[in-house]
Amino acid sequence: MDSPGADVVIVGAGPSGLTLANILGLQGVRTLVVDERDTLIDYPRGVGLDDESLRTFQSIGLVERVLPHTVPNQILRFFDGKRRLLAEMAPPDSRFGWPKRNGFVQPMVDAELFAGLERFGHVEVRFGHRMANCVETADGVTVEFEDGQEPVRARYVVGCDGGRSATRRLMGVSFDGTTSSTRWLVVDIANDPLGHPNSEVGADPERPYVSIAIAHGIRRFEFMIHPDETDEQADDPEFVRRMLAKLIPHPERVDMIRHRVYTHHSRIAGSFRKGRLMLAGDAAHLMPVWQGQGYNSGIRDAGNLGWKLAAVVTGRAGESLLDSYDVERRKHARAMIDLSTMVGRVISPTNKRVAWLRDRVIHNASVVPSLKRYVLEMRFKPMPRYQQGAVFHGKPGIDQSSNSPTGTLFIQPRVDTRDAQNVLLDDVLGTGFAVLCWSNNLRAVLGAQAFERWKALGAKFIEVRPTTQLRWPGHDDADVTVVGDRTGALKSWFDVYTDSVLFVRPDRCIAAACIAQRAPEVSAELFTVLHLTQGGGSGSHVDQQPDGAVLHVAQPATEPSGTVTGTA
Repeated sequence: MDSPGADVVIVGAGPSGLTLANILGLQGVRTLVVDERDTLIDYPRGVGLDDESLRTFQSIGLVERVLPHTVPNQILRFFDGKRRLLAEMAPPDSRFGWPKRNGFVQPMVDAELFAGLERFGHVEVRFGHRMANCVETADGVTVEFEDGQEPVRARYVVGCDGGRSATRRLMGVSFDGTTSSTRWLVVDIANDPLGHPNSEVGADPERPYVSIAIAHGIRRFEFMIHPDETDEQADDPEFVRRMLAKLIPHPERVDMIRHRVYTHHSRIAGSFRKGRLMLAGDAAHLMPVWQGQGYNSGIRDAGNLGWKLAAVVTGRAGESLLDSYDVERRKHARAMIDLSTMVGRVISPTNKRVAWLRDRVIHNASVVPSLKRYVLEMRFKPMPRYQQGAVFHGKPGIDQSSNSPTGTLFIQPRVDTRDAQNVLLDDVLGTGFAVLCWSNNLRAVLGAQAFERWKALGAKFIEVRPTTQLRWPGHDDADVTVVGDRTGALKSWFDVYTDSVLFVRPDRCIAAACIAQRAPEVSAELFTVLHLTQGGGSGSHVDQQPDGAVLHVAQPATEPSGTVTGTA
């Protein structure tokens, strides 16, 4: 392809697109983000971040910028119509390094993701660019824009352009599912009139509601709109005050950010990839808000797709690796849609008898300790577990075991190294592949050929030991980092499984696992499954990122034509 304008064009500067751009930027991939809006959306939408999203933000070096806009360990309580506690979610587990539930202010977090792109001279953002067409050829895509703006050539296009995605339409992909007939009035208020960190869902058959404390004194209220109430009524300030009066004493004295009527969608694209065009975030799937997973599912998309796109563009993997994106993300996104839809049905019945029966079932279940923990610790939340895709589950009868961790996310406890104490494990693993073993000579376990192949890909080699053995020099190797199991969490993890050697992907999914003696063979199989090359390839990309690289942000110009300034 003749000198493309970018390796990857991302359509949409929302959270999925910005996260993906940061992942690609870190890997030296020339990236262009285009958005039809004039600037980032500046009003709250999502209100809940999970541990997986924070882990992704950690991987792109922005978690410390994001944390000031969060409320960690957020407790969510569910009440019946008489304000009796039905259930509580307060998961204590932080196995992936971060709290499972976090309130957050989305515009502020999105702004940090946007500012993070300033690190990369090879990443550009152009606002005021509405995509009109994509013309795909064998070796690239030409992205055309409205208003006579100059087309851009790219190798791949990723549509992160929301539920009404133009990218999905150009792909000719269906958007299967349903749109709820139930509408909700969403009200965001500054200077929180309640002022406490508590968040609750009122499963009141008279009118279900939500009250969520997010951060910086902002609170979200949501109220179901009855079928006989019109959107125009719900938009009336007096109607809004009547709704608020159910929960606060002086609804006329609030600092309202905005209010809006929403409907809930349960939809998923017929395909997440078609040729050189792909979908992520709301363009790929929409789900009801009840589990706060719409935003987080988009971040998962970016984390899953980003390393694969980077590997293909930089020539470290063949294009077939991209097929695994749909294979892996579709099943999990579908599970999240189904869970969110089911929770909504449990919360929002307006039939009093149905609500009474629900309350009886939940109250009775809450006295059973195991069921109470199941809800309290959010064990019902589907976790990614890939049976197919960019994973190798082993040969039948040789590598497979009933409790294999392959296809799951690896834990992230705090660890010690010889140079640092009490650090999160991912900060030791880096941003690429990692090969990790428990208390063994990793070079000897892998063998010289496999070791050099992974080294050529930039993989990190990690030997995990009990902290008592951290400074023992017996296995010292300049290419292997020794990690001390500071909390004992890693030994406890390995105690559960028979596998002792892990091949960990950049998104921290375990791509393969085996006993030490099988490591060379499993490594060779994994190279085939991941379509990996011997090392770096001939793909066009930025080999090194200059320190202090500056993002070229193309803000709208003042001319009536709507043209923008700035170059890649």
